[in-house]
Amino acid sequence: MTNRQSPHDIVSRTLSVCDRHAMRLRWVMTETESLFPLTGVQFDNLAPEVVAFLDQFSTRFGKLQDAMGAKLFPQLLELVKEQGSLNTFIDKLNRLEKIGVIESAEQWLMLRELRNAFAHDYPEDSEVNAATLNRAMPLAEQLLETYEGVKVFALKYGAY
Repeated sequence: MTNRQSPHDIVSRTLSVCDRHAMRLRWVMTETESLFPLTGVQFDNLAPEVVAFLDQFSTRFGKLQDAMGAKLFPQLLELVKEQGSLNTFIDKLNRLEKIGVIESAEQWLMLRELRNAFAHDYPEDSEVNAATLNRAMPLAEQLLETYEGVKVFALKYGAY
């Protein structure tokens, strides 16, 4: 007897992980919203606890974006039997857009680009760091909105 989980269970488990990242991202966005827009000079003079909040922001953004792109999206394609011959990530994104999981493949690529920007640390360039964070706040809102739409889609297919 095998103990194989159904696609519904797999998607539900990934959604639970994403829920945790989304909840913490929303919280830290509320805690830091008064900082924005942030300048390089302000970035250089942040208190250590504020830096910790901004680290939490970039970490949760990256974790949510990564969990969705690397795990949840392929799982949803499997759930709705849309996997087919989708060899490249952009093929998968285009299919997700076509079936209504995400609003825009192009928008998702921007979110992924920002996640990658967070992965590169430029401790000597406060202007770059401030600019990345300034760009991130509205994109984090888009990420959360995209996630909410994905949850609605998953619910229609009995996951979650």
